[in-house]
Amino acid sequence: MNTEYAHPDDLIELRTAFGVDDAGESALGWAGVHVYEAEHGTVLPEPYRTFVAEITDGSFSGPPDYGLVGVAEMPDDWGDGRQVRNLSAPFPLTEGWLWEDDPRPYEEIEPLLDPVFNHGSVVLGTDGCGMYWHLIVSGRHRGHIWNISGEGAVPFGAEFGYTTASPGFAGWVRHWAAGKPWFDAS
Repeated sequence: MNTEYAHPDDLIELRTAFGVDDAGESALGWAGVHVYEAEHGTVLPEPYRTFVAEITDGSFSGPPDYGLVGVAEMPDDWGDGRQVRNLSAPFPLTEGWLWEDDPRPYEEIEPLLDPVFNHGSVVLGTDGCGMYWHLIVSGRHRGHIWNISGEGAVPFGAEFGYTTASPGFAGWVRHWAAGKPWFDAS
């Protein structure tokens, strides 16, 4: 997974997976990407960065189940009153964490949750029921996709053991386009 360079084959696959043939009209454009990155103090990882700039900034067709939201948008079910998101702060996790199974008292766990939902990631969309897909934009897992829900957070990609998919945005989309279940590892 290369987060600094968008491989042309990945971009072709992404364009095909989303059925985008509007010559970039649904994309944010490079100027828009640069403004977004400056406002949030981060550089988006490739190939997502080029995807948003040149292919499309969101899609109703998914992934996830309720579509891919634009880079500056949040899913409709995200809710109000949440902590302000800080994309430049590192994403705090380095391995999956099911906090609903964590034996510590909730008073210890609760202050650790806001950074998981709000630091170092772009929310790509929702599968409903409070399950959100995040692209990590800062921290050790930059470029990886994580599924974060009310119960816990797990990284996506074969190297983590939950799926057979390649890591990163292109691997995540490729897995969806092939019609595979998200968590298909035995």
